Amino acid sequence: MPHSDSPTRITVISASMGAGHDGAATELTRHLTAAGFLVDRHDFLDLLPARIGKLLSGAYLRLLTWAPAGYQRIYAATEHERRPNPAVRALLRGAERRTLATVTPDTRAVVSTYPGASQVLGALRLRGRLAIPALTYLTDFSVHSLWVAPGIDAHLAAHAIPAAQAHEQGAAGVTVTGPMTDPRFTPADEDERRAARTRFGLPPDTPLALLVAGSWGVGPVREAAAEILGTGVALPVVVCGRNHALAERLRADGIAHVHGWVDDMPGLMHACDVLVQNAGGLTSLEALAGGLPVVSYRCIPGHGQTNAAALDEAGLAPWIREPDRLAPTLTELLHGPRGRAQREAGLALFTAAPGPVPAVMTMARGPLSATAIPSQRRRVAARPAVAFDVSGLPPRVPADALAGVPSDAPRSVPAEALRLPVVARFAARSRQARRRTVLMVAAVAATLSLGIGAPLAYAYGESPGHHFGALTHYLEDDDR
Repeated sequence: MPHSDSPTRITVISASMGAGHDGAATELTRHLTAAGFLVDRHDFLDLLPARIGKLLSGAYLRLLTWAPAGYQRIYAATEHERRPNPAVRALLRGAERRTLATVTPDTRAVVSTYPGASQVLGALRLRGRLAIPALTYLTDFSVHSLWVAPGIDAHLAAHAIPAAQAHEQGAAGVTVTGPMTDPRFTPADEDERRAARTRFGLPPDTPLALLVAGSWGVGPVREAAAEILGTGVALPVVVCGRNHALAERLRADGIAHVHGWVDDMPGLMHACDVLVQNAGGLTSLEALAGGLPVVSYRCIPGHGQTNAAALDEAGLAPWIREPDRLAPTLTELLHGPRGRAQREAGLALFTAAPGPVPAVMTMARGPLSATAIPSQRRRVAARPAVAFDVSGLPPRVPADALAGVPSDAPRSVPAEALRLPVVARFAARSRQARRRTVLMVAAVAATLSLGIGAPLAYAYGESPGHHFGALTHYLEDDDR
């Protein structure tokens, strides 16, 4: 139980971008509540300005569905960026006030399961506006640069591989805590297996491959289902999430066992013999906890492929890159020693470390920062001034000319701008203000996947999207 003389509240911020981030937040909330803490849950998409969170979620889904190659190029272009692009930064700044409002006076720690929320929390910590520990629980097995936020006190990882990736990118307080899943995901005995097959109307003795594609049902699922069926090694059982159109197409393709959203995923996993996945998210961890061997196949771009590579490197799930390797790999997992070894490795993942909850509780019970969260008025008054690098300016600009430059001006200040008369300088600032307004309006389009997205022009170069790229270039110029 938390100390009786200290506040007992923890804030958990997730995002409804698929189900993985929310699933991790749900388990954190359940375990912390069981330990006696009060937990406040928030969806980061609701904290974004102008109600654009749902628009971003929809744009991300459409990008994965309609332009997966474009998403791959975007992801690769931003995978190791040390700082979000200007559109993302502007959007995140707009979420700071609402994010800070989620922290009540008795809150002792804030935990993020989403990279955008982590970026905001880290910025608030760096500027002294958040006086309690902020932690990130890395829900992916691979770590995109946006997961690593300066100012975050601790980055909690499920395995040594994502921990090493986070450390290499400069993350603070990296700790291998192990994963966390719903306790219903456990290995099934033969009686439970047969009962589950009867409940789901599945054949009693045929090897079954559970094919999943996340809550959105994205990726080349139809191709994967047809290829699993064509191997003759196992019968595909497909879960389409909330993608009802995909379910109808699969049934039309002749796939006999197709499900939409499944509430009893532990039971369905008990009924099956192997999991085939394409994103490397929470469902993979749930299968490992349930004693199912896991294989990655026809992975979605971006994080789907980097997660597959990390799971393969960890020895937890082979990544099949070529269709002709599907049948032999499934055979090895279903009937050979490789399947037994992977079941053991998956189960060991959950016994080697206690999960992230003890680390969160330790931070929450630690001493609070000596600096309280300032009031709104004090935050404005105490805003730190930007230190200008005088040596980088043209030598003809005297150093004392910087005295009249506002503290929030861009770091790179042309000499001509410092010589402008008052009226001209006011006009220049007005243009900058208009640009920032346009920036916020364009952020919805420019930030197709918050925390991962980058301007399409950057990813495509001289592609047909060059007009959008010109707008992004215009906006980026304002940030320099």
